[in-house]
Amino acid sequence: MPRKFSAEPHAPKYRQVFENLSREILSGKYQPGQKFPSEAALVQQFRTSRITIGRALRELVERGLVERVAGSGTYVRQVRVDDGLLFGLLIPDLGQTEIFEPICRGIAGAPQASRHALLWGHHDAAHASPEEQALALCDQCIERRVSGVFFAPLEMAAGARETNLTIVARLEKARIPIVLLDRCVMPYPSRSRHDLVGIDNRRAASMATEHLLKLGAPRVSFLALSGGAPTVEARVAGFREALLAGGGDLKRGPVCRVDAVTEESIRPLAGQGKRGDGFLCANDRTAGQLMRVLLAAGYRIPEDVRIVGIDDVEYASLLPVPLTTVHQPCREIGEAAMEAMLARIERPGMAVRDILIDCRLVVRESCGGRV
Repeated sequence: MPRKFSAEPHAPKYRQVFENLSREILSGKYQPGQKFPSEAALVQQFRTSRITIGRALRELVERGLVERVAGSGTYVRQVRVDDGLLFGLLIPDLGQTEIFEPICRGIAGAPQASRHALLWGHHDAAHASPEEQALALCDQCIERRVSGVFFAPLEMAAGARETNLTIVARLEKARIPIVLLDRCVMPYPSRSRHDLVGIDNRRAASMATEHLLKLGAPRVSFLALSGGAPTVEARVAGFREALLAGGGDLKRGPVCRVDAVTEESIRPLAGQGKRGDGFLCANDRTAGQLMRVLLAAGYRIPEDVRIVGIDDVEYASLLPVPLTTVHQPCREIGEAAMEAMLARIERPGMAVRDILIDCRLVVRESCGGRV
């Protein structure tokens, strides 16, 4: 069973002391080989009896977190990653961005996860902004002294970038390792100082664009909502590269960013197009919104307009016209994220990595053909 260092409200005092000290050790407050505070110091710190402190220390010894050396004192042991750690999930967009629930399931279901515990943050303030909720979740992880945080940065909130950087700074100050999920906190093509696990977004968009070009689309446009994540910029780059590689003209492959997908906002693209024009959407949600608007306006899909998305979320095949999209292997991303976290804890000085999981095109009816 994974270890969960979270005391019940009425847990015995020794248990509360044990769990508090466990979190401090696992968070890195005490380094391997460092002499641990004396029983007398701990009695003062926790305002409890020497018997209670002694029982908590015996528990730490049994868990392999400290060792007692006769005549010398108590010392922190080297914590192995298979000893059972507590990790935080900091996913502000959970429930709003479809890929994160299966990614979290992949983290929890990874073979290496069986000995560890995950802290799913929760914030009760119903009227708090996304930024406030994200910062509150960050503080929960720090207060619980987790051994690492899986962080999926905010994307659509007004102060998303500033909030993301604040969260990273707080976790760095607390010396908590971070593995970024799907996206970076820095604008593309810059990157942060932390490991990132996701797909190659440039390749994903390039693959989808090539498919539309091979189908003979007279013009291919890229559609995205304003204020998207750095992954969208990487997908724009892949889209443009595929157009140029195919001998196309960037003027015939416009990038359109809209605040909302409406008939009016897409009229410059759809209204002046030719039969069979293609749309590559930044993600499946945008593709679904585009499909709804075009069908309501009388367009036929794929006869008049071809649509391709990216992510392959669960409802992609259930849209009015099943959506061609690039499959994002969320479970594998989650498993790789757990591997990356454990490797980072075991070798904190190794080079920062982008771990890119392979993705593939899933062809359905919305593009109008198979290549």
